[in-house]
Amino acid sequence: MSVAPSITGKTRLYAIVGDPIEQVRSPQVYCAEFARAGRDSVLVPMHIASDEIRDVLPALLKLRNLDGVLVTSPFKAYALAIADELHPRALRVGAVNALRRNAGGGWFGDMFDGEGFVRGVLAKGHTVRGRRALVLGCGGAGSAIAGALIDAGVAAITLFDPDKARARHVANAISQTAGACRVGAGAAEAADMDLIVNASVVGMRETDGMPAGFGPLDASVLVGDVVLRPADRPTALVAHAMRCGCPVVTGVDMHSGQIDAILEFFGVQRQA
Repeated sequence: MSVAPSITGKTRLYAIVGDPIEQVRSPQVYCAEFARAGRDSVLVPMHIASDEIRDVLPALLKLRNLDGVLVTSPFKAYALAIADELHPRALRVGAVNALRRNAGGGWFGDMFDGEGFVRGVLAKGHTVRGRRALVLGCGGAGSAIAGALIDAGVAAITLFDPDKARARHVANAISQTAGACRVGAGAAEAADMDLIVNASVVGMRETDGMPAGFGPLDASVLVGDVVLRPADRPTALVAHAMRCGCPVVTGVDMHSGQIDAILEFFGVQRQA
């Protein structure tokens, strides 16, 4: 059972910024985690209009009692530009979804979309090392997941996006630091893949179909989807994978893994 925070003049602030912001669930989650950890901190939603972000966010970061910011769409690329320091994976992806105030007062940026997905995979007892991955969608989430999969040891990644030029651009950028992992843009085909990840927005609406026209999948294929949907209303891709007997990692699993990583980033130990 979560404990309602008691806000005083000493309470440290965290924010989540986006446009829109009504859909986020982070305030409930992080306020509860802060309370469980005994931290006098709260996280509040802040709706910033897209055309005002360059004025508002730099001013927000000057608040002396603000210790961290979560960044959601469409501000992740801009947050990268204003961070004083960056984790290498944020640089590789070209986006930031969390900012932390350092002891010297500067802001350190990192990207946890990919880390959250990999943690979600591992938490369910699966592995990614040596797998051949197909990532659908080359926006911020897809780029971050591809980068995290490389760090976790996948053998190869094929990136697909309806915007083929964007897929090629992301593949070229990520391949620069991919080491032995083979990275390229290609078609949304399941043949020869043993890991398929939907990192696109397909599945967010109840009426959405699958992000690609997959036929029957081999039961050994691990299927992941970043879209947050309740277990009784899975995305079309997750439902298809389950009918094929495939193990699945859902948006809920990814979100849980991301919470763990971001709390660690903020110096909070998540309570069991």
